[in-house]
Amino acid sequence: MKTEQKSKLRIIPLGGMEQIGMNITAFEYEDSIIVVDCGLSFPNDDMLGIDLVIPDISYLKNNIEKVKGFFITHGHEDHIGALPYVLREANVPVYGTKLTIGIIENKLKEFPSLKGVKKKVVKYGQSINMGCFRVEFIRVNHSISDAAALAIFTPVGTVIHTGDFKIDYTPIFGDPMDLARFAELGKKGVLAMMCESTNATREGFTMSERTVGRTFDNLFAEYKNHRILVATFASNVDRVQQIINTSYKYGRKVVVEGRSMVNIIGTAQELGYINIPDGTLIDIEHLKNYPDEKTVLITTGSQGESMAALSRMAAGTHRKVSIKPGDAIILSSNPIPGNEKAVAKIINELSQRGANVIYQDTHVSGHACQEEIKLLYSLVHPRYSIPIHGEYHHRLAHYRLVSQLGIPKENIFMMASGDVLEMDGEQHAQINGHVHTGSILVDGLGVGDVGNIVLRDRQSLSQNGIIIVVLSLESGSGQLLAGPDIVSRGFVYVRESEDLMDEAHELVADAVTDCLDRHITDWNRLKTVIRDTLSDFLWKKMKRNPMILPIIMEI
Repeated sequence: MKTEQKSKLRIIPLGGMEQIGMNITAFEYEDSIIVVDCGLSFPNDDMLGIDLVIPDISYLKNNIEKVKGFFITHGHEDHIGALPYVLREANVPVYGTKLTIGIIENKLKEFPSLKGVKKKVVKYGQSINMGCFRVEFIRVNHSISDAAALAIFTPVGTVIHTGDFKIDYTPIFGDPMDLARFAELGKKGVLAMMCESTNATREGFTMSERTVGRTFDNLFAEYKNHRILVATFASNVDRVQQIINTSYKYGRKVVVEGRSMVNIIGTAQELGYINIPDGTLIDIEHLKNYPDEKTVLITTGSQGESMAALSRMAAGTHRKVSIKPGDAIILSSNPIPGNEKAVAKIINELSQRGANVIYQDTHVSGHACQEEIKLLYSLVHPRYSIPIHGEYHHRLAHYRLVSQLGIPKENIFMMASGDVLEMDGEQHAQINGHVHTGSILVDGLGVGDVGNIVLRDRQSLSQNGIIIVVLSLESGSGQLLAGPDIVSRGFVYVRESEDLMDEAHELVADAVTDCLDRHITDWNRLKTVIRDTLSDFLWKKMKRNPMILPIIMEI
């Protein structure tokens, strides 16, 4: 019995604590680890050429014999997007609700090496026993169907992980959030609640998804003589359902455009999470057979993503759809923090083509505001609070909110990714130690081969350009046979800066000749002299620091 008291539950967020996205948390007790969610985040502006950012799971790899499985709360990219990369390193079963597993299966089809991964569909109220843990899935509402919170029963007490949630009493699909189950768990006693913080800065309640349906109805009535395009998140199946319902009501045909949108809607339709009346959906090839006022396009690109369908339409590069004056374009989403410029750019481009762009009251959040967070805490009344999912200011707002509800400040843990929170059966909790975490950059098929040094080079190249100095030396004697030739890219337009380039050439040639006269033929010394000479000259002349790359060939 003594060893049991000494054993502690360790809660280790491996991501999701410094930004919106890349959510992944490990729960460890003795020889068992379970992982909740496995998400990606999207690159910042300074991550040039990077496609995705995934969490560093070194800690899981180092303890792979303990890892029992992944429990996924819902099917959004910031909760499932890293699975194809992480499952290569940790091939363990994945548990989730029906639609979540359907979306994951669709995603894993693109990765043939992951065919053998076990995927298990779990129903609400069902529990999975795994090592020292029992995990129960609880119904919540969100902007995608089949979202779940998790009750994690451990030897030291119950931990509730909310996932992403809102309280919607009139959801489009399925039932409202199972508040009764949260209350039951609260009565039995909850050790800790890990609650999302995305909207913790917003007062009041989040509006029901149905309010957007009313806005669509009004807009369809207003623009009854025009073509309508609606851009929204591919994964917002309930939003797509409402657009289809309104289109059907007004006798319009619907085209779904954008790869991710087609994939997710296809999966949702197969599994019965979206109801499309017969004859409503048409292929994009048949769009020309119908008058504009009888068609609706549902498309990706509401965040201004450069390669998404709406951006290509706005730029005039989409092969099958051209924006026409009078088109009504509804942006049914809010800009994710950091995407504001891209969204403004696309609104301007669409407006310049004569389209009417509508973005007021066309979206409701899928995340709980302050009153919903308070309601959940009042039902669960956990001993400890762990604000998760959000940038620091979101989680700080959550911290302040919870302290107003009477939870002592020392019982609220503002964790950073990698912090290890230890809890024991004696109700002691403290952050004790830190594990390695970080971001791994995905560029094309390369995972982790672009690091900080490569990024720094890319940033330098993008800001300052590059100058390449090429020269040939005779093997043995070290005599200069050809060059130095200077090639410039992204620094100055050579044809208009011939004097500058001639002067630079003369300077480098003199420096190289001087070195060779002094019998300095060591390549590294030569390269350093070329770099320093040219760098000093260009800084004095231009106040610029291009990347200088000397190339020496021996003949």
